[in-house]
Amino acid sequence: MTLSHEKADLVVVSGASTGLGAATSRALAARGFHVLAGVRREQDGERLDQARIEPVILDINRGEDIARLAARVDSSGKRLHAIVNNAGMAANAPVETLPLDDWRAVFDVNVFGAVALTQALLPALRRDRGRVVNISSIGGKVAMPAFGAYSGSKFALEAISDALRQEVAPHGVQVVIVEPGGMRTEMGARGTAAAKAQLERMTPQQREAYSGTMRAFLGYAAALDHTGLTADKAARTVASAITTPRPRTRYTIGREAAFLSRLVRFTPDRVLDRMIAQTLRSQSKDTATAAA
Repeated sequence: MTLSHEKADLVVVSGASTGLGAATSRALAARGFHVLAGVRREQDGERLDQARIEPVILDINRGEDIARLAARVDSSGKRLHAIVNNAGMAANAPVETLPLDDWRAVFDVNVFGAVALTQALLPALRRDRGRVVNISSIGGKVAMPAFGAYSGSKFALEAISDALRQEVAPHGVQVVIVEPGGMRTEMGARGTAAAKAQLERMTPQQREAYSGTMRAFLGYAAALDHTGLTADKAARTVASAITTPRPRTRYTIGREAAFLSRLVRFTPDRVLDRMIAQTLRSQSKDTATAAA
């Protein structure tokens, strides 16, 4: 059933400028929701502006943006059905070489920004018995070389989601975690460019130690350009997690994510390390061959 714009329930989506956030906003609007789509620039909102999507300026690390959004929700007269914590960033480099400022930036967006937005909107979610949908990653279940900061932030988001789910369940608020596998998104392209810049900034000793690791990561990232999930496909799962009356606590998206989420539960760490290394070496060789 399609709802009228005036009566439609609200859904807040952060990180809606591109990729999964934009695709989720469109999927939810098509299902009749009034989507408050968080974007960082007005021109990003102009690309999204359509029936039932209301772009709002939202940097989740700016308290004034979050406060303005919360006031918009409260003044709307609509029920807040869900929030989707989708805003995220990646920084890929070995633990030793990634500057601490980059570590802090990743956690500020992927963890603390999501917590800040959730805290601000939980009063409305309790009132309306809504739900929180946190976009994690299969990287929140298994960490690969050069993914320390990104996976660390997603492991943290998984734990926070588990705690939150138990805390708010008595108030009728549901918490759902969505774990996509590798995706073809603008964030991935930006992450690849940033990884190449990180490699250039390494000391000679660091490049000697980690150039193989970075080539393997870049090979993996290049492979996603052909095999990664599309944002539209992933958005359909997110929309289902928002609309189904009794959602699961976790959804994986893609065969890779489903396989790895099971594998990590039963495989010894050292065996898993060898499997990951073999996969990355294979992808690195394939990329080198294609570039030759």
